[in-house]
Amino acid sequence: MHDTTQRLFHYKAWANDALLTALAKLDASSQITGLAIKALSHSYIVDRIFAAHLRRTPHAYPSANANELPTLAQLSDEIRRSDREYVDYVAALDRDQLEERIDFTFTDGAPGRMSREEMLMHVITHGIGHRGQVSALMLLNALPPAKDGFTTYLHESEPASRGRAAA
Repeated sequence: MHDTTQRLFHYKAWANDALLTALAKLDASSQITGLAIKALSHSYIVDRIFAAHLRRTPHAYPSANANELPTLAQLSDEIRRSDREYVDYVAALDRDQLEERIDFTFTDGAPGRMSREEMLMHVITHGIGHRGQVSALMLLNALPPAKDGFTTYLHESEPASRGRAAA
């Protein structure tokens, strides 16, 4: 029913894992690592806020930014766990649930109303933006960024249906 949404969340988990793996190879005291943690921590918090909105449950985040930043290892564990939860959540939704509109409150107190599908697409696009920021930092510092293109993901995850031999 919603194969593309499911693929996008598998892609998100794959792309996050690739970036986190690349970052883990850097020196923990690197300025890139510190900036990456800030960007990815924000993205993670937004993911968790919207996970709560999707389930119509409260969240504990007064802001979309952390007061104290985790280590890269802590953040990596949290992001990977969150990504698995989203993959499982999306797989269990039907079309009616995707279209259902949910009222919620943004962290600034403003009211919001979005369909589950709109919220899920926000989570996907928001994460892409912040992974792009981190990849740009890496490029600016002569470091190779992780491969994170959706086309790359599709061809790696579905080689037979993409006219490619399995790697």
